[in-house]
Amino acid sequence: MLNIWNILIRSLLCFMVVLVAAAAGAQDAGVTQAPVAYASVSELNGILAQLKQTAQSLQTDLGKTRIEKWKTGATTKQQTLANVESIQRNLQSALPETIAQLNSSPEDLGASFKLYRNLDALYDVFGSVVESAGAFGTKEEFQSLSNDMTGLESARRGFGERMQKLAASKEDELTRLRAQVKTLSAAPPPPPKKIVVDDTEPPKKPAKKKVTKPKAPATTTDASPSAAPAK
Repeated sequence: MLNIWNILIRSLLCFMVVLVAAAAGAQDAGVTQAPVAYASVSELNGILAQLKQTAQSLQTDLGKTRIEKWKTGATTKQQTLANVESIQRNLQSALPETIAQLNSSPEDLGASFKLYRNLDALYDVFGSVVESAGAFGTKEEFQSLSNDMTGLESARRGFGERMQKLAASKEDELTRLRAQVKTLSAAPPPPPKKIVVDDTEPPKKPAKKKVTKPKAPATTTDASPSAAPAK
């Protein structure tokens, strides 16, 4: 049953990659997308809250597991310890980073795809640790790790179902966006604006001639002695 579920999820992820590329093309065409619905955000918050709680419990229980005391060979112990270190690094770094990306963009297909792949990898590696604990560890170790495995599987399955609904919603949205792009591309372009350039030079007004007024004749005064009156 798990193998069938994994095949369906991987097929869904491939389909979502196609949707991501197509949605990006629609955004480049200038078509705006609808805001994220409250129900979608609420659903995501519920899944992430469960995932965070499971991750915290998983780290605590792995820290309590004494793999070095298991009744098995050194090779199995070393491989299990390496798996535990890989899981702890993921829980402390990669997983919180991806969760933060989804919190800022709840319906981002790229971030959703990244988180599910991370959960899928965690599930496979942690499943190997749980199997080894059941074979070589104590009953308490196996029980606590099994509970964590159940919580991780529940979060993984819940997120997979969300992705399936999200893909269907994005497909409908993509169909609408394509129709809008098609309508925009089919619309005739607006007529070019006519620019009227007035290149006729207005006639120049004739320059006014300056009229010079004639100067009054100068009055001369004769001061010679012959011109003086007789006494």
